[in-house]
Amino acid sequence: MKHNLQVRLLTVALCVCGIGCQAPLERADSVDPFIGSAATGHTYPAATTPFGMVQAGPDTGIEGWQHSSGYHADDTSILGFSHTHLSGTGASDMGDILLMPQTGTPQFEPGPADDPESGYRSRFDRATEKASPGYYSVVLSDYDIRVEITATPRGAMHRYVYPKEKPAGVLLDLVHGIGDRTTESDIQVVNDRSLCGFRRSKGFIADHRYYFHITFSKPFETVQTIRNPQTGAPEKLYVSFAEGATLLAKVALSTVSEEGARRNLEAELPDWDFDRTRRQARQLWETALSTIDATFSTDAQRTVFYTALYHSLLTPNLITDVDGAYRGWDRELHPGDGTPLYTNYSLWDTYRAVHPFYALLYPDANLAFIRSMLERYRQIGMLPMNEYGTNETYCMIGYHAIPVIAQAILEGREGFDPAEAYQAMKASAMDDARGVGLLKRYGYIPSELENNSVSKTLEYAYDDWCIARVAAKLGERADSAYFMGRALNYRNHLDPQTRFMRGRHADGRWVEPFDPKAVSVLGQGDFTEGNSWQYSFYAPQDLENLIDRMGGDTCFAAKLDTLFSIDSHVDNAHAVDVTGLIGQYAHGNEPSHHIAYLYNYAGMPWKTQEIVSRIKRELYSERRDGLCGNDDCGQMSCWYLYSALGFYPVTPGLDYYTIGTPSVEQAVLRLPNGRTFTVRTENAAPEHIYIQSVRLNGQPYSKSYLPIDLLEAGGTLEFTMGPRPNRNWATANADRPQSRIDSSRK
Repeated sequence: MKHNLQVRLLTVALCVCGIGCQAPLERADSVDPFIGSAATGHTYPAATTPFGMVQAGPDTGIEGWQHSSGYHADDTSILGFSHTHLSGTGASDMGDILLMPQTGTPQFEPGPADDPESGYRSRFDRATEKASPGYYSVVLSDYDIRVEITATPRGAMHRYVYPKEKPAGVLLDLVHGIGDRTTESDIQVVNDRSLCGFRRSKGFIADHRYYFHITFSKPFETVQTIRNPQTGAPEKLYVSFAEGATLLAKVALSTVSEEGARRNLEAELPDWDFDRTRRQARQLWETALSTIDATFSTDAQRTVFYTALYHSLLTPNLITDVDGAYRGWDRELHPGDGTPLYTNYSLWDTYRAVHPFYALLYPDANLAFIRSMLERYRQIGMLPMNEYGTNETYCMIGYHAIPVIAQAILEGREGFDPAEAYQAMKASAMDDARGVGLLKRYGYIPSELENNSVSKTLEYAYDDWCIARVAAKLGERADSAYFMGRALNYRNHLDPQTRFMRGRHADGRWVEPFDPKAVSVLGQGDFTEGNSWQYSFYAPQDLENLIDRMGGDTCFAAKLDTLFSIDSHVDNAHAVDVTGLIGQYAHGNEPSHHIAYLYNYAGMPWKTQEIVSRIKRELYSERRDGLCGNDDCGQMSCWYLYSALGFYPVTPGLDYYTIGTPSVEQAVLRLPNGRTFTVRTENAAPEHIYIQSVRLNGQPYSKSYLPIDLLEAGGTLEFTMGPRPNRNWATANADRPQSRIDSSRK
């Protein structure tokens, strides 16, 4: 009976993730969750499942920008093991429901990092750390306790091996959180093996709540509780056990109630077989990773690639219980209809490559994310911008749920009401907040009236172009014309003299003084986490006209050359996201991510091949500092995935990918429609970065773009590579990617 339940759980979890094919267990061996955990990658090595509610793993610090995920590879001590983490973000939160095994006299305060012995934190030897998909382990040096953790979609199992003949115990700390503060908490002793309760917190996420149920494999002998001195609410609890030996703990979370957490635990963790639970988590990951079977010339490239795929599948995260119930965006409890719903949308980042990647290889998951966005709209009248923990943070700019939904409508995906989705998109674009009202009045956002005015105008223009195309598909001709006009608003910030995007005053004057290298940050200046050099190339909906307005192909390419070669100095100490610099190109932040591919549009694809190869070679590696900037819920990783395959979605919503240069020797994409698409390279070598020729299904292919429908039809794309550029391939106008709005509009 238990075996049948486990099989059903595995099947349900696969359906939840929108993933369905089986494969040999081999790709997970190439994943290293520690990549990105040093420098500013802000990833974590916690045990989790694809898009799971729970991310159970170590917290090494909770303060400062470097601890946005709760873990940094430079740290030498561990605070404990919490059950929620954000992947690669630039903001701190989560770290809910911390457990810390101890020996000796119970410790209730963590103590400082430079004095671990004064509290419950413990030093650790990095050589004892291990992490793989669905698993984490370490030895806590100060306690001599071996910790292992594995995960299910809504739960985790811990295994602690204590030294013999020492008092053994576990601390539950609900005060602990990553950059937030606990506002309410409760802990109840259910029986001599089980605890339940909740933690509610406030921080980057305004109102965050998780309920939990914890069951231990052995009865505890004593219980000590620490209560809040003002409210009397229990905040910490220490349970002690018989000396030494092995202790297991099962933990499940719920957004609904303690009872919901208990049901989640019983459904997903019905027994005490840690190793089987670990194998099932690994199988979930192997299945998820098996959409691509790729080979490389080096093991390091394979590790970077499959870790990038792994990182791309960590978020968004499940909020529904096994019975479908969830706490909604309206903060109310909903019974649900069995449809899985998700939160944690870093859309300013992920609309660029992550969601197009889901649309290609994980469309069922992407549709589940879209349905979640629309359910949010029904409840509170808003699509997400940068939502975490079902709370809108307003952290970044744009209304970038729109391109995600637009692509699904334009591709004819089923599973939601396109008319309702269109109304939700339109509501976002007509809300006068965040500079949109100014945009309607002026055709741009005046610098003195709204921060980050240039970036907002440019990003709104792209989103409005997405709405215009959906409106046209749905027969809303007047709306289509209106929003297509707004899609050209980027031109109002393009100075024809300097050929840079610049801030303007309400009276039309350009903002002075002007330095295209001057970096501004969110809430200050004319740009969002960037400068004019990076944003002057952002008009993905109208690139051909942008090229014309910058003086044509030669001038445009020369400006790109200067971008990649100019001095890399960053003049703003607060611009911590502007990293991974090649000249003024900043690969560590998302506004730059499409730029290397723009040479194709000017008929010089060999220059795209040069710079894309350089970015892959210099800014990605298999080391812990192998990401040059925040992974931002997989966007940094997804750029590498696409670029290693040889193409990239410069303009999500258009029906093609722009070709770069492949890193794979061969990659077989297992498409959701049952077909396969194979990318194959001849003469593959690290120095062979230039495309000599291309064949599609055996026929010569002269275009520097790949229609998505040709990819989805299945077939083989063959690149012949060499050490010197072929300056004749894909240079003709007819062979370049097309991105143009009718120039007669304005």
